[in-house]
Amino acid sequence: MAAIATPTILVVGDSLSAGYGIKLQAGWVNLLSQRLSTQGYDYTVVNASVSGETSSGAKTRFPGLLKAHHPTIVILEIGANDGLRALPTMQMHNNIANMIDVARAQHSKVLLVGIQMPPNYGTSYTHAFSDVYTELAKEKHVALVPFLLKDVALNDALMQADNIHPNEQGQPYLLETIWPELKPLLKQRQ
Repeated sequence: MAAIATPTILVVGDSLSAGYGIKLQAGWVNLLSQRLSTQGYDYTVVNASVSGETSSGAKTRFPGLLKAHHPTIVILEIGANDGLRALPTMQMHNNIANMIDVARAQHSKVLLVGIQMPPNYGTSYTHAFSDVYTELAKEKHVALVPFLLKDVALNDALMQADNIHPNEQGQPYLLETIWPELKPLLKQRQ
């Protein structure tokens, strides 16, 4: 009898998930892997996040990642670099929508993780940017974490000196922000 493969969670993100500026083992993705193991969930977590990645770059890499890892769940934490470069929000919307569609065609569940831009980008851009995530979650009927940094972004003690990336102390907060939306997508070991 052939062994049943361990299901995979594929994290496709940018520096916020790649562990920029911290030890990789302290990042929220590694903390997720540890939590899954200790709470009786049998998943392999693959972190395919790349610092500086835009939604366009992620969309280009995405089919190959799906083919290589056959994920049961895809966590899409992408778009922050589109926003920091003030790229058109419709372009970001279309890129992420495409990734959701491609993941679904491979029978993967999707958790969309949003980000927000600071107010210095202007009211209309910051609203249009954050609306991309809520609109996609409704359009595509996927689980949504509206703002990954909600408990971290305004707390200097949890942020690196660049005020963009959470430090090691901030990483558990990121996991706690994602966990309530991810948990319903999981199956426990039998």
